[in-house]
Amino acid sequence: MPEVSTPVPSVPAPRAATVTAYRRGDQGRPVREIRSRLVQLGLVPSGRGPGDLAGSAAGELFDDDLDRAVRAFQQQRGLSVDGVVGVVTYRALEEARWRLGDRLLLFLPGNLLAGDDVLALQQRLLDLGFKVGKVDGRFGHQTEQAVRDFQRNVGVPADGSCGPATLKALSRLAPIVRGGRPNAMRAEERIRREGPQLTGKTVVIDPCVGSFEDPGLRLRADALTLDLGRRIEGRLVATGVQAFLTNTGGATYATEIDRAEFANRTEAHLCISLQVDGSSNADAAGISTYFYGSEAHGVVSSVGERFAGLVQREIVARTGLSDLRSHPKTWDLLRHTRMPAVRIDVGYLTNPDDAARLTDPAFRDVLAEAVVVAVQRVYLEPEQDAPTGVLRVSELRRAVRGDRP
Repeated sequence: MPEVSTPVPSVPAPRAATVTAYRRGDQGRPVREIRSRLVQLGLVPSGRGPGDLAGSAAGELFDDDLDRAVRAFQQQRGLSVDGVVGVVTYRALEEARWRLGDRLLLFLPGNLLAGDDVLALQQRLLDLGFKVGKVDGRFGHQTEQAVRDFQRNVGVPADGSCGPATLKALSRLAPIVRGGRPNAMRAEERIRREGPQLTGKTVVIDPCVGSFEDPGLRLRADALTLDLGRRIEGRLVATGVQAFLTNTGGATYATEIDRAEFANRTEAHLCISLQVDGSSNADAAGISTYFYGSEAHGVVSSVGERFAGLVQREIVARTGLSDLRSHPKTWDLLRHTRMPAVRIDVGYLTNPDDAARLTDPAFRDVLAEAVVVAVQRVYLEPEQDAPTGVLRVSELRRAVRGDRP
């Protein structure tokens, strides 16, 4: 089951919500602020510090140096690397400036505090053996409860906030041993407790609305992901899974955070997001999968990583699509969901070969079967598991019993 049973709504940081998009060639005071943030993070080349540019006209120009710094920041933080500072990248810049001890940390329902300081607190508590839930840099209910538990253990007033007294106690109790991935062990134990049967489990399927600039391509991408989502839904329901779609067609647009909150309200066991990719390079082709993780912070969803790997291998084995592998990302849907979540980029609509296969209903049937088999394999013990690309949906019940086709 999900790590937290009580939904905790979250909204973007207020300042980030008003940001438009800034890119190379733009200029103005917002660009100077972006540069200043990146200087603080050490990502702007030497000689481009606040004293050199912050008060000058050059400091307000989004030049090539700033473009490279933004891309480096996006890469480090597990964001989409496009050099554009929109709402998501601006919010990440805001979060990156906080260090543990800079401010009082407390639980604010509806507008969660988020930042590197919260993530550092979560990691510190996790190393000390406290259950913080997902290490996502967001001060939610479970982080508050972990702080209270810590405070009770050390004799600090258990108010659930992290101020000077709690920080002092944390500094005195630095763990002798760090790491060991305690959250991973808890997640694997939870999977074992839930058992191999798919009957009774809940899965959310998220057919993404396309981001193509070409309206025609966008409509085609939306139709393809929705159709694929319904094929996956039908096969999951046939195995006894309760499946929900975040998007059933129409013009309504929901943000990634909206869709993550929907998944959280269902108390789903897994979330699967589907997207058709595109590129200005017509040769770009292949399948890739993504799971929650930040290489910069050393955090990862262990079950999400394993699930993404299973999906990736099943699809490649069954379709022969180019293997673009699995990657950690901090996209909002992956970060805000409380259950293991993956995003599957099922091919490039801008590549003639990928596009021809994606538009074939029989090919989408193969993709749907690969995803459903991967869902089942998440819950199978090693002795029950089957080789990649072999298991069929019709054989899932036998696989659970340990029979071989």
